[in-house]
Amino acid sequence: MNIVQLLRKKGLTLAVAESFTGGGFSNFITNIPHASEVFMGGIVSYSPLVKEKILQVPTKIIEKFGTVSEECARKMAINCRLLMHSDLALSFTGNAGPSSIEGKAVGLVYIGLATDKQVEVERLELKGTRQQIKKQAIQIALKKLENYLGTLS
Repeated sequence: MNIVQLLRKKGLTLAVAESFTGGGFSNFITNIPHASEVFMGGIVSYSPLVKEKILQVPTKIIEKFGTVSEECARKMAINCRLLMHSDLALSFTGNAGPSSIEGKAVGLVYIGLATDKQVEVERLELKGTRQQIKKQAIQIALKKLENYLGTLS
């Protein structure tokens, strides 16, 4: 069963706030038939300004922790879920390379999952090329989402 079928079966909707994945997760999910029944949409917040102005990540979080941080990923997921009126929201922020940003190493990634009850953020240290890091993050997020849906009755 694919992720769209799982979401349909559980009667849940999903939205996504993407940074370094650049819309890759949204592209992946919209290639699955019936995605329109469960996928509310995505925001590609590649710049700090979009994270602040659209996703309403407080400036103080970005200044204190940076855009590549657990705190930023948490706010991105929470606010995306609220903005998109979805049951669930994923967030992606990280550094896919080729060089460090904000003093953060290439491959440092944070993936958030917001529900109506909680927010989980996973910190990852991925290896590979820019494209490989992005692809790995998307696959890990799909697994994270599948695992969460599997816990629901």
